[in-house]
Amino acid sequence: MKQSNPFIPKLLIRVGNFSVVLGTVALLFGLMNLIDFDSFSFGLSSGIRIIGSISIAGCLLSAIGYGMQDFCKSND
Repeated sequence: MKQSNPFIPKLLIRVGNFSVVLGTVALLFGLMNLIDFDSFSFGLSSGIRIIGSISIAGCLLSAIGYGMQDFCKSND
């Protein structure tokens, strides 16, 4: 059988986990008033929503990566 390339799922998982950690740290810094949430605001969205979206996008990327990894393992 053809060996599947695990590069893309691993990349998605790593980028996703990094985004989750980055967003969580930014939220904690904002809650401790070390950074200003208003500096991240864009249009009608508040800064806390933008920073939270980074963590949510990271969760989605990780889930896609883990799903691809499971799919590749089940088809081997």
